[in-house]
Amino acid sequence: MDRSGFHLNSGSQILLLTSFFVLCISNWWSSAAEASTVPQKLLKGFKATPNPSISSFQPLLSDSTGNYSLGFLRVNKNQLNLAVLHIQSSEQLWYARTTRLPRWAHSTELFFNGSLVLSDPHKGVLWSTQTDGDRVWLSNTSNLQIQKLDDVAVLWQSFDFPSDTLVENQNFTSAMTLVSSNGLYSMRLGSDFIGLYAKFNPGTDPGQIYLKHRALEAKARIVKGQGPIHIILMSDGYLGMFQTGSTPVDVQSFNSFQQNVSGTRRVRIEPDGNLKGYFWAGSSWIVDYQAISEPCELPSPCGSYGLCQPGKGCSCLDNRTEPVSGGCVSSENHISVDLCRAYDNKYKVLRRSGVELPYKELMGYKKMESITQCESACELNCTCWGAVYSNSSGFCYMLDYPMQTLVAVADETKMGYFKLREGPGKKKVDTWLGLGLGLLFGAILVFGGVIGLVWYKLRSKRVKRYVEEEGIGVGPYKDLGAASFRSIELCEK
Repeated sequence: MDRSGFHLNSGSQILLLTSFFVLCISNWWSSAAEASTVPQKLLKGFKATPNPSISSFQPLLSDSTGNYSLGFLRVNKNQLNLAVLHIQSSEQLWYARTTRLPRWAHSTELFFNGSLVLSDPHKGVLWSTQTDGDRVWLSNTSNLQIQKLDDVAVLWQSFDFPSDTLVENQNFTSAMTLVSSNGLYSMRLGSDFIGLYAKFNPGTDPGQIYLKHRALEAKARIVKGQGPIHIILMSDGYLGMFQTGSTPVDVQSFNSFQQNVSGTRRVRIEPDGNLKGYFWAGSSWIVDYQAISEPCELPSPCGSYGLCQPGKGCSCLDNRTEPVSGGCVSSENHISVDLCRAYDNKYKVLRRSGVELPYKELMGYKKMESITQCESACELNCTCWGAVYSNSSGFCYMLDYPMQTLVAVADETKMGYFKLREGPGKKKVDTWLGLGLGLLFGAILVFGGVIGLVWYKLRSKRVKRYVEEEGIGVGPYKDLGAASFRSIELCEK
C-alpha cells in the first residue's frame, strides 16, 4: 500500500532528475556568463550609468583573478561610491573621494576619455583622474590604474590616493592621508612618527592628535635630510616604517607576525578612530592588530559629553542622561563654531570631578594656580568649549572644540569645566513657547471682548424693556436716558 499519497515511476524520476540537473547547469552557465561580461579593461569611449534594478553593487571592471572589482556601490539607498571591492566579502578597499556623493540615477555617468570621470549634468564633474591614458586596468592586488600603452606607463593609480584602507604591499607616504568613512579621523605621517588625528572642529586641519607612534629605530635610524619616511603593510604580518633601503626603522607586528597566512592583508582606520589590521581567512576577515586596545583610550568612545568608565562602559557627564548613538546631547547643541560667532552665544556650564582626557599627553596645556583660574581662562575665551584641570600638576587643558568623551578616574582633584551651548534647539522651543503664550493671551482677550459685548447688549435690552413697561420717557424728560431720569425722579420726591 502506498502511504505517500502519490507515486512516481522510474521514468518520471529520471525526467525529474534530468530537469533539476539542466536547471542547475543553466543557473551556473548564466552566472558564469554574467561574470564573463564584466570586462578586465576599459578603453576610450567607455560609459556607464547606475542600473536602478541593482540594490548593492554594480560591477564595471574586474581583475584577472576575479577577486576584485571596480563598480558602483550603493550607499544611503539613493547615492553611490565609485569603489573597488573585495568580491568574496563585499568589503570596500578603495573609493573615489568626491566632494559630494553622486546619486544612484541615470543622470550620474562614469566615462573614460583618457581620464576616468564621474559626472552629473546638474553638478558637473564630481571626480576625475585628470589623465590622458589609453586604458583603465585593475591589478590582482586591487590597484586601479590608468595606463599608457605605448611605453606601458602608469599615469595614475589608486594606491597613490588611498581612502580609508591600505592593502598588502601598498606604499603609504607622507603626502598621503587615510580618512575614516565618517570623515572624523585620519592617519598621517610625521617626520619620525605615525599620527592619528580627530577632526572634532571642522575649522582645524589635521585636527587633534590622539595617538603618536614614534619609530623605535632598533635596526636602522632616521637620518635628517635623507627624505621622508613611508610605511608598508608587509606580507609577513607587520606594518613597517622605512626611510631609505629595505631595513625598517620601526616594526609594528601583528598577531600573525611571521606566520604563514595565505589570505590577503589590509589595514583600515575605523569610524571609531582605531587603526585595525585584518587578514582574509577564506570566509571572513580576522582582526590581527589594533593600535588602541582599550575602549576608553579611543578618541570618543561614548560620544559627545560622554564619560567612559574603564571596565564598565559609557555614561554621561551630567549623570542624568543615558548615552545614545552620537553621545549625550543632540548634535545641534554642540555645533563646532566658536561661541562668540554663534548667532546665539548662550550656554550653560557643566562641572564634573574625577575626569581626565584620554590623550592629554598629546595636548597643549597652561600651568595655573587653581581650578578657578583655569575656568576663568576658558570662560573669557569664546573659542574655548571646556577645560580639564589637574590639582596635583596645575595643568589646565583647554579645548577649542565641543567636549567629547572623558575618562573616569578615582582622583577627585582632576576636574572639568564644560560649556554646553543652548543653541538653536532651545531657541526654537522658546520661540514656539512665546508664540503659544501670545496666542493664548490673545484668545483670552478676544473671548473676554465677546463676553463683554454680549453682556452689554443683554443689559441694554433689559433697560429698554424696563423703560417701556414703566412708561418712562414721556413729557419733559423724554430725551433723557433711563439712569438720568431715575436720578431726577428721586430728587423730585
